[in-house]
Amino acid sequence: MPDIDPAAELDVLVRSRYGIIVLDTPDEAQADTLLRGIATRHSLPLWLWSRHAGLRRVGGSETQLADTAQPLAALQRIAADTAEGLFVFPVHEAWLDDSGVPSALKEAGTALGQVRGAVILLGEGIRLSPALGREAAVLPIPAPTEAEYRDLLRRVVRDLQPQIELTPERTAELLALLKGLTRNEARRLITRVILDDGRLDAGDLERVATAKRQSVLQESLLEYSSAEETLADVAGLARLKGWLQSRQALLRAPEKAAQYRLPFPRGILLLGVPGCGKSLSAKAVAREWALPLLRLEVSRIYNKYVGETERNLHRAMRSAERIAPAVLWIDEIEKAFAIEGGSDDGGLSLRLLGTFLSWLQEREQPVFVVATANDIERLPPELVRKGRFDEVFFVDLPGPEERRAIFAMQLRRRAQDPARFNLPGLASATEGWSGAEIEQAVVGALYTCLARDEALEETGLLWEIDRTRPLSETMRERIAALRAWAEGRAVPAS
Repeated sequence: MPDIDPAAELDVLVRSRYGIIVLDTPDEAQADTLLRGIATRHSLPLWLWSRHAGLRRVGGSETQLADTAQPLAALQRIAADTAEGLFVFPVHEAWLDDSGVPSALKEAGTALGQVRGAVILLGEGIRLSPALGREAAVLPIPAPTEAEYRDLLRRVVRDLQPQIELTPERTAELLALLKGLTRNEARRLITRVILDDGRLDAGDLERVATAKRQSVLQESLLEYSSAEETLADVAGLARLKGWLQSRQALLRAPEKAAQYRLPFPRGILLLGVPGCGKSLSAKAVAREWALPLLRLEVSRIYNKYVGETERNLHRAMRSAERIAPAVLWIDEIEKAFAIEGGSDDGGLSLRLLGTFLSWLQEREQPVFVVATANDIERLPPELVRKGRFDEVFFVDLPGPEERRAIFAMQLRRRAQDPARFNLPGLASATEGWSGAEIEQAVVGALYTCLARDEALEETGLLWEIDRTRPLSETMRERIAALRAWAEGRAVPAS
């Protein structure tokens, strides 16, 4: 894709008499510089709208239009005056969905298209109605390039004169960490780490990474999760582990991967029985690949206001791209894109699915998606179609050897010596159990021992096992249906 010159593109749009122009960018400082330049080139007044001041002319003799603090009133004033100019509206809220605003915006755009000027909507991921979309031009502002970040770093260093202790390789790592930040965010971040001790060294890289995550995540619906587990902490799942380890080679040898033109892996979908290691695997991937783990809690993206749910999903995905490279974990993905929601929710779930699938296939940033699902019947077929994810794995109940390994792992984790227990016997007693159920049996037996002030013995574990009914019994038909569906459609994870 050829590089976009935003100044030249915006110049063409203004000369083409587009009355509504959307600048798709989170970088308001860059947009301000761009708009001032275009206004000067065309000798057009530049007006900036804000909630507290309404429409205010910037540059030269600054004036303010009374009674324009509300978007609707401001747009009606623009349409009525039909005066030329660029009128900039930073869109931070869902006021585009307010009654009357879309029609007023269309009228203002039509009026400005007949003279010289435009309403400029400034923000990230702005979604217009189909009717407005036909009247508007959308101009995405590219993120800063590595050369621009390097120039910014050079200017900050020149101004602050810190002691520099970075090798060229470490400098490249620092520039990679800045990727996804706006120019102002990157400048503030570099300045902050320098002012702390008057130095810029390798120790600052982790501080930059941490500050970047905090900066991006506080504005999104993603959560940063700590990943302590490794693939060694996941019992069994040999095929899944082998697949992940082969893709990890791309991270260890990026130059060779580029030589072979290998793309960054898109992600995997883990289907299967609850409590069998799907979520644990998502965490282990991030730890093994040394990437930040971002979690999208599906319930948090839904909002009662029209259009806000789609905006939330879009904002979450953009945030993941800004932090990239990263692992994005979507737990119980069927809750977001359930089949039955298509008609009952006015098509919201279908729109969300379309947005997610487009992003999944077209994104350019290295975000590895690990999605988990327990209920196959609620998953739309579009999501499990070949090519959406790199691979679809089926995670079944653990076999005898896996259950034996899980018991050893859980006992060791709780300061118990596995050699004291008959692990094959415990594995045999828990046929049809999930890993989570085995963990709870160990935990329950230890609670009993704690209450009695006695050491854990095998009899205590067997007693706990005997009083538990596993999912394989309570959900027998559902698990059978799950296995039948996965046959031929998914790769066994074990």
